[in-house]
Order: sequence, then structure tokens, then C-alpha cells
Amino acid sequence: MLNLASVRMTVARAMTECLKAEGITDIFGYPGAAICPFYDELYKSDIRHILVRHEVNAGHAASGFARITGKPAVCVATSGPGALNLITAIATAYMDSVPMVIITGQVDSEQIGRDVFQEADITGSAEPFVKHSYLLKKPQDTADVFKKAFYIAGTGRRGPVLIDVPFDVQKAEIDFEYPETVDIRSYRPSTKGNGYQIKRAINVLKESKKPLICAGGGLFTGSGVQLMREFSERCDIPVVSTMMGLGAMPSDSPLYYGMIGMHGKKAANIAVNSCDALFLLGARVGDRAMSAMENRKDFTVVHIDIDPAEIGKNIEANVPIVGDITLVLEQLLEQVDNFDEPLTHSDWRQELDKNRVEKDPKPEADGYVNPKWFIQTLDKYLPERSVVVADVGQNQIWTAANISLKDGRFLTSGGMGTMGYSVPAAIGAKTADPSLEVVAVCGDGSFQMEFNEIATAIQHGINIKIIVIRNRFLGMVREVQEKSYDSRLIAVSLDGSPDFCKIAEAYGIPHKLADSEQSAIEGIEALIKSDKPFLLEVAVPEHEKTIL
Repeated sequence: MLNLASVRMTVARAMTECLKAEGITDIFGYPGAAICPFYDELYKSDIRHILVRHEVNAGHAASGFARITGKPAVCVATSGPGALNLITAIATAYMDSVPMVIITGQVDSEQIGRDVFQEADITGSAEPFVKHSYLLKKPQDTADVFKKAFYIAGTGRRGPVLIDVPFDVQKAEIDFEYPETVDIRSYRPSTKGNGYQIKRAINVLKESKKPLICAGGGLFTGSGVQLMREFSERCDIPVVSTMMGLGAMPSDSPLYYGMIGMHGKKAANIAVNSCDALFLLGARVGDRAMSAMENRKDFTVVHIDIDPAEIGKNIEANVPIVGDITLVLEQLLEQVDNFDEPLTHSDWRQELDKNRVEKDPKPEADGYVNPKWFIQTLDKYLPERSVVVADVGQNQIWTAANISLKDGRFLTSGGMGTMGYSVPAAIGAKTADPSLEVVAVCGDGSFQMEFNEIATAIQHGINIKIIVIRNRFLGMVREVQEKSYDSRLIAVSLDGSPDFCKIAEAYGIPHKLADSEQSAIEGIEALIKSDKPFLLEVAVPEHEKTIL
């Protein structure tokens, strides 16, 4: 590796050297004139650039990449509309605490504020949705800004950090040296939990007859998942999860009772409403999960989160613990080591086991496939180490409620609920780890927001699998209109949609239509066997509900 101590170079080259120093091997983007100096240096580097077909999908792909690696991922766009198109992806990452560094080009420094061609105040526009943003005005600040950006994005409550670089700054020459450490006086994220609160949490556990762990998406940082499983197993504590926490506990574990919330499992929701001590681990308890708790006041809540703003925001915390989930769980397990005898809660688990029985969905008559049955059938064929990326809408709920994920990951847009997320995020996930089977599940509405990214997958040899659940409606909105607006249906019909298998044919990828039990099974088998991108269209009844 080049010794970069006091090397003279352009800022554009320095930007690539910063990325290399941070271990970045792949980035997702869409070029334009204002970011061309940086792209010219990318051409000379070993960093792989993946060209998406719309800027927002560069952000979603970086999100999928970051969620698999656990490290900040990078997306790039040019100035003006290119940068503005990223905002939805930035907001999506911000809501779900996904670490990303976003690089945008900007007009010349002297032109900022003059409404010149393709100028937009991206730092101001994105301000509500970033952990921090930088407008790089001084060329000599390049290394310091990039080092801080990656540090902020990947520590504390993780999230997106934006770096906006004017065109003239990219061309300026500097003496470049990348710092080995970073110190930001105003940014001191918590790490270890308060010792007194740790002891209080252990006392709550010892006194509890019906303890319960609620696993959130925050566990997918560091060793959070493994330590949570150890904590659950050693203390015999049942586990439920939020949607973002799916996959934190193996679905076949006798201690796992499923997803909570308005679309969750009956056994999981009963567990939340019956426990006497709830350990919230890396979960912000959003509104869709809150419904499971029915405003309970008669139980003790131990809430562990890296972000103090989330503790007590949606549910009162009796024992708040602010800290890194890995370190806090290690502290709790150290206390468990000192127990005189192991904890057991067999009576509590037997009580919960009575609620596990659920009605199995049946395949539909020829011409349609029951989506719940389809997802359960797909689950039986997927390798254990698979990533399932669900879009937003009915397809998300059907997938989350019926996928098992023995040793895999479930990715979706949880907080923002962004349609068009699944295909680009699947591209990012597959890029991060090509050994994984990665399947994007979307509806026919969301697919029409993102199918252009099939070209990205083909161009770069990213063999994702795509499932389009087609019911010819914006199904979730239709359910709302039927339930709350006396079935006054407006703007929910997807009449005019193309033949999705012919779309796949136009892109030159294998495809199949599933409109019966047999064709669905054949389609799943073909999808799994394919060594190329594959599209499986699944015809489901128009009026199929998300209710289990």
C-alpha cells in the first residue's frame, strides 16, 4: 500500500485514498459532471463502482451492503437532482440506523447560493435525516472530514453521514495524510452500561417469574445477536422480536415465540401482555410493535439502547440502560456467571407454548396462490444462510409473518416504510457477501418502482432472485380504504401494469409464473437452482388480506 504521509495529490484522489483507508471495496452510484473529478480517480483505483439506474437505489444498495457487513457503506451522486434523489434513501437509512457515508458533488464554491445549473442545498435538504453533514469548503480538511464521517456513521446509534464536495475543491491539490485516530469533542457515544443499572436489571431478572426478551434491530451490531442468544439460553428467557429484529433468534429455537405487533404472531403478542419483566434489547418500540403492549403499566421494563432519546420515548422504562448492546450484554452475562444456581422458567414457557398453534394456510384454487402458503413453502427450500429482503406493503407483512430464518437475515424498510427498497437492497446485500442466497420479495406496485435495477444486477454479475407478488392492486392501501373508508377505492388499481415475465424476458433473465400450487413449487425450485438473476411472478387473489 502506498505510504500516504504528506503525499501531494488532488482532493479527488484523496477521496479515493480515504475510502481505501476505510476498507471500502465497493460503492454504489450514478455520475454527473459535478462529481466527475472523483470518478476519474475511481477509474484509476481498485474500488469497484456499481452503476445503479436511479440515484435513490444507490442509497438502498448501500443500505443492504451495510446491513450485511455491519460497517458503513458508500453511495455517490452528482449535484442538484442527483443528490436530491438520494434523500429518500438517506431518510430510510436514518430511521433504521444503517451506517452509510454519502458523497455528493456540488457546484463550484464561488457559485454556491447563486442558483446556477444543477445547484441544490443538499446538506440543508438532508439535515433532518443525517447524523451529521459536511460541506467540504477547505481542501486541506478532506482527510479529517472523511475520517470523522466514517467514525460518526459507524459508532453510537449508527446512521448516514453526508459529505458534499464542490467541483473546484475536488480539483484542488493538497498534502494528504490520513489520520489514524479521530477525536470529536462534542461526540462521545456511550459504550458500557451504568454499573448500578446493570445490577438493577439483574435484580429484576432474579425476581421475575415471567421474564421476556424483545429483540430489536439494534442487536445486529457487533456480537449483539450471539450474546442475546446466550443470555436467553443461560437464563431460560423466552424471546419475541420486532420486525427489524427478525433473525436475531433462530426460528426453530424452543425459546422463540415470533414477531410482535399488529401483524405479529398470536403467541408473541400474548407473551408481551403476560410477562412481568420485559427486556427490550436494541428496539425503539415503534407504533406497529406498540399495539402488542396495550398500554401496560403492570410490568417492569428494562430498556437497553445506544440512543438515550429512544429510551422511554414510546414506552416507560423502569430500568434504562444506555450503552453499546454488545458491551451491555457482556456486563449482564458477567453477573449471570455469579448466580448460585441457573434460572429456570419452565412453567412460564409451558404457558406460552399453549399459544403456538396457528392455522396453516392452504394453497388457493388454480389461477392463484395463497401468499402465506407461498412464503412458508419458499422458506422450506431456502438455504439456512439466506437473506430475504422484503419491500413494503402486503408483501412485507406476508413475508415477515411466514419466513423462519434459521440462520439468515431479514431486511426491510422498517421505520420509513419505503417502497422500492427490496431489489436495490438485495443487490447491496449480495455484493457484500456473494456466498449468500439473496431473495427480494416485492409487490407489483413496488416492483414497478425498481425493476430498472435488474440491469444493474446483470451488468455487474450480481445474482439476486426476485419474487413479485402480483394482485393488481396497492394491496395495503386498498385494505385501509376498505376498512376505514367504506370501501371507497381510489388510486389503488394497478391496471395497465406490464407482463412481468415479459419484463424479465426483455432483460434476458430466466423467469416463471406461479399461479397454482404445482407451478409455485416448480418456480421456487427453479429460482433456487438458477445461477443467474431470476424472476418469479406469483399470482395471488386480489382480496387476500394481511391478517393471519
